[in-house]
Amino acid sequence: MTTKLFFMIVTLVFLAGCAPQAELVKIRTELSDMRQDTKAMKAHVLELRKHVDQDIQKRLDMLDANVKGTVDVQKVMADYGAKSDQLATDIQLLQGKLEENNFRITELAQKLDDKSVRIAELSALIEELESKVKVLSAGTGTVVAGQTGTGVEKDKKSPPKTVEPSEAYRQAKNDYDKGNFDLALAGFQNYITQFPDASQVDNAQYWFGECYYSKKDFSKAIEAFGKVIKTYPKSSKVPGAKLKIGLSYLSAKNTAKAKEYLNKVVKEHPGTTEAEIAKDRLKKIEK
Repeated sequence: MTTKLFFMIVTLVFLAGCAPQAELVKIRTELSDMRQDTKAMKAHVLELRKHVDQDIQKRLDMLDANVKGTVDVQKVMADYGAKSDQLATDIQLLQGKLEENNFRITELAQKLDDKSVRIAELSALIEELESKVKVLSAGTGTVVAGQTGTGVEKDKKSPPKTVEPSEAYRQAKNDYDKGNFDLALAGFQNYITQFPDASQVDNAQYWFGECYYSKKDFSKAIEAFGKVIKTYPKSSKVPGAKLKIGLSYLSAKNTAKAKEYLNKVVKEHPGTTEAEIAKDRLKKIEK
């Protein structure tokens, strides 16, 4: 019996330590490479925008000089317009690639979460089997020949399968999309509690707040969105969380606090979609 368990352990160690670990390393490497590519693309976009600004200024200066020198203005404008359009197209293409890379990074991060959970499960199973081997080796867990339902055989129960992080998040989001806000609340809370280090935990906290916002429970929505800002300050969901806090205060008829947070979005996150929405709401408040 001890020999059989030993071979089981060797097999599980091989499966848990080799194949999953190798795949985990591969996913981590891909994730790192994609993050580097994304960083490089962002830098390239910024550089292109810098060149656009410089080119615009240069062209304006040239245009001014040409106008003063009675040179053909239409030709200068046409040349400027063509180059400006090309730069704008290049920036648009790069932004599209950035969005695609960000999507792939999110996808890889979720796979990494799932692999990490599976490896943890296999490691726990190996530890359990090693403990049983020690008991048998000490002579305290001898199994009588022909005996069933006792000793080691009795312990052969499959542990409950842990739901993968990606599936838990996907199910909660599906419930939200279908309008099942109470189910979504439970799902996102379970994800946050069970997988506190997972890649989508900041998103889960944000959608937790969106559930309360959709239920018009604005005080709890403000609390939930506040946790996004406090707990995950570098998350891409922070601008959205600030915007939703402002809108929650607005819905709760607290105009002063609403203006405070909407102005924060405009000031702290310029150029974002959230900032544009905040500006629009502020204009409506002032009317």
